[in-house]
Amino acid sequence: MPLRLTPTFRAALAEASGPLTGMWVCSGSPLVAEICAGSGLDWLLIDMEHSPNGLESVLSQLQAVAAYPVTPVVRVPIGDVVTIKQVLDLGAQNLLVPMVSSRTDAEAAVAAVRYPPRGTRGVGSALARSARWNRVDDYLTDADEHVSLFVQIETAAGVDAAAEIAAVDGVDGVFVGPSDLAASMGLLGQQTHPDVIAAALRVFEAVRATGKPVGVNAFDPAAADAYLEAGASFILVGADTALLARGSEALAARFVPADTGPERASY
Repeated sequence: MPLRLTPTFRAALAEASGPLTGMWVCSGSPLVAEICAGSGLDWLLIDMEHSPNGLESVLSQLQAVAAYPVTPVVRVPIGDVVTIKQVLDLGAQNLLVPMVSSRTDAEAAVAAVRYPPRGTRGVGSALARSARWNRVDDYLTDADEHVSLFVQIETAAGVDAAAEIAAVDGVDGVFVGPSDLAASMGLLGQQTHPDVIAAALRVFEAVRATGKPVGVNAFDPAAADAYLEAGASFILVGADTALLARGSEALAARFVPADTGPERASY
């Protein structure tokens, strides 16, 4: 029975009437991913770089969110050809590759998501969820239509090379990571520093000039509004783990007496 895959994040952005808003999914839990998928947000970023996610947990989360009208993107931990091959074979259709700081980095990422002769992706569709075990007609021929690739600029060198990175054929969009960008600029922990925001906006200008969509991570609502005003096509405004941490702290602040001492731990 022939099966059809869902549209890519590239297609979702092309068809959107406005910016697409999403959140990070970092807990590693399929249940949490499913809760987030039903929230009404446009997209989710399942993170493998700074979260306890491996191949099995990413697979479970992709399966958990598949029933909802939300687009999942998987951030791989590194732009490694083997890792990218494995994540694609899990059925991830949308990838974000971190720490892309040059045209060469971007070209390597593109090659990793494409089959030969255009790339270096290993062929295993008969064994993999990507082609639904060969139930997707002509998957090998049409694989590029089923996969979208986004690259993350998060270094000062990447800012300088933003136009060249975005212009690479096969790069469907660029995502700015202010946290590592701030660190690379000697401003560790200062994602909303004026110099960091200015650098991010330089990337916006360079990427938009190539006709590609540009997105950004912005947990601070004021920064998020500013980036949207500046033309962000997609944005992340929160994370499951951060929401749980802040929410549980708010409960403690509301209901746990401030003078509770160490003796509380005994019951």
